[in-house]
Amino acid sequence: MGLALAGAGLLTCGRPALAQTIPIKLLLGWRLEGLSALFLVAQEKGHFGAEGLDVVIEPGSGSRLVPGRIAAGEFDAGYGDVNTLVRLRDSRPGLDLKAVMMIQDRAPFALIGRRSRGIGDTPASLEGRKLGAPATDAAFAQWPLLKTLNRIDDSRIKLDAIGFAVREPMLAAGEVDGIFGFGPSVLPGLKARGVPAEDIVTLAMADHGLVLYGNALMVSPKFAAEQPGAVRGLVRALIRSLREVAADPDFAAQLVARRTDIPQPEVERERLFQSLQQTVLTPAAREHGLGSVDPARWAQAIYQLDMVQPLKDKAKAGEAFTAAFLPAKEERLF
Repeated sequence: MGLALAGAGLLTCGRPALAQTIPIKLLLGWRLEGLSALFLVAQEKGHFGAEGLDVVIEPGSGSRLVPGRIAAGEFDAGYGDVNTLVRLRDSRPGLDLKAVMMIQDRAPFALIGRRSRGIGDTPASLEGRKLGAPATDAAFAQWPLLKTLNRIDDSRIKLDAIGFAVREPMLAAGEVDGIFGFGPSVLPGLKARGVPAEDIVTLAMADHGLVLYGNALMVSPKFAAEQPGAVRGLVRALIRSLREVAADPDFAAQLVARRTDIPQPEVERERLFQSLQQTVLTPAAREHGLGSVDPARWAQAIYQLDMVQPLKDKAKAGEAFTAAFLPAKEERLF
């Protein structure tokens, strides 16, 4: 969907217009749904404009593609998978692309299946089943780690490569027993397709050994070096937006629905609510403040990534996140 949304000229809080706005081209990890409300609300309410930013938002086609497209110079910033960023940095020693705000403190990666198709509440129930996954899906990328941590015999599992667009329809139709995806986003879509809630099983990878983080705001090295104030303003605007989205998810869901081809405000509200509660407003985020990472857990996440595909330089890979652009903790508490 080639939709671009500009945020120039919007003001809030009575702040005067700045003499010059700084353009930012920002790529989302996926189409407009769920957590994309954070960016749309920041635009609609004028939070970007109040920071002197003219943000153009482009829907994406997969969170794993975001780091590479920023590194290629196509975008100034993006909302994408931080684990892919870690591996990209490791594969390209000269690249210093970094995440500047962790949005999904708890990774949304999951296997979503149907009880009527034999999938239960443990990873062991996946054996003997047929699973579908898009090759570039961020959840599927962590399958090697999940099966290693849970000692799953994948020789007893049939994996089918399927497209993003047919993933939910195929599970709803019973053509596969389970699919890989972002749990909080897939569940409402399946229910909207008529799959009974009691027949849906969400095996969240975070409940089965993975300590990884999820999607983060990342900015190009060039933009961070040339416009550090704009990066800080972008982070502040999103923190402000996050508070407003949590306070009024109905408005945020309506905003998302108005910008989609098939408006489903109730589905978007549930996607947004589940994503906020399960991946963003976690106990750790409430304790340490929005946007940061816990150093010990971050180190453990790097260790887990190295377990299944060894990193060439764990130290450099681990520098994929910086807190240098975050406001003080007091300004990030929720």
